[in-house]
Amino acid sequence: MKPPTLDVLRLGLLATVQDLGRPGLAHLGVPRSGAADRDSLLLGNRLLGNPPDAAGIEATALGLDVRLDQPRWIAVTGATCRVSIAGRPADLHAPQYVPAGATLSIGRAENGIRTYLAVAGGIACPPVLHSRSTDTLSGIGPAPLAAGTVLPLGPAAGDPAPVDIAPRARIPETAWVRLVLGPRDDWFAGDTIDGLFAATYQVSTASNRVGVRLDGPEVPVRHSGGLPSEGMVLGAVQIPASGKPIVFLADHPTTGGYPVVGVVHPDDLWMMAQAAPGTRVRFRRVATPPTGTVLRLAESARHTAPVNRR
Repeated sequence: MKPPTLDVLRLGLLATVQDLGRPGLAHLGVPRSGAADRDSLLLGNRLLGNPPDAAGIEATALGLDVRLDQPRWIAVTGATCRVSIAGRPADLHAPQYVPAGATLSIGRAENGIRTYLAVAGGIACPPVLHSRSTDTLSGIGPAPLAAGTVLPLGPAAGDPAPVDIAPRARIPETAWVRLVLGPRDDWFAGDTIDGLFAATYQVSTASNRVGVRLDGPEVPVRHSGGLPSEGMVLGAVQIPASGKPIVFLADHPTTGGYPVVGVVHPDDLWMMAQAAPGTRVRFRRVATPPTGTVLRLAESARHTAPVNRR
């Protein structure tokens, strides 16, 4: 019997297969990758009774159209957009039934920038290093989707959740993002740090899954010497030679040689993942990283010798 498939009919800006990524391989130079807005993918899988790590599709900015050759429940989450099934409007953040042969259309993102399509059973392309995620920086995983791509689907694992709708928060016009200073905030003068928290930045059009580039006041480094390459984490705010902050997202490099002034609170990373070009960003100082999160790395790195990759 032919396995069920999903056919990509139309593609917008960028669409990739994503799950929760490849944790634990950074020491080998392999980034975690995975969904940029993990909460939205997790919500889609939860609505369908999928396991949390089931793979879905992440569509950027302009959506996509797909067709399923067998009937399936789906859920569209993340950025606000128009959704239709066989030409009829459908809801976001809720289980929706798609008949065999019907076209599912996901439109342009209207609030946010990344939309997630979860399908009952998940996308079942072959895993690479235990993940089906596309890593746009390293090229690991399946290729970015194109019109005509055919993706296999796994067997449905459970029933859809008995809910009418499970709405997500909208990204505000100005995203206030909590920031824990470190590990290299001592590379910046005190008034420079104060200026970082006082400034309003805008998301640049040069942003992608690797990182969100911010336009606004420069953050000058007070040290004249170079910094040996050291480990990078999700949410790290790196200050390159231009002085313009970069907030690292899912496909960030595992090491970097520019100082990291702070790390974004994990509960605010979804706003950075959904921040479209032009979105205003403000940083709010947080004194202590929450226990058990990646932010502990920001403090522990102060007492860890940097990794010299020269």
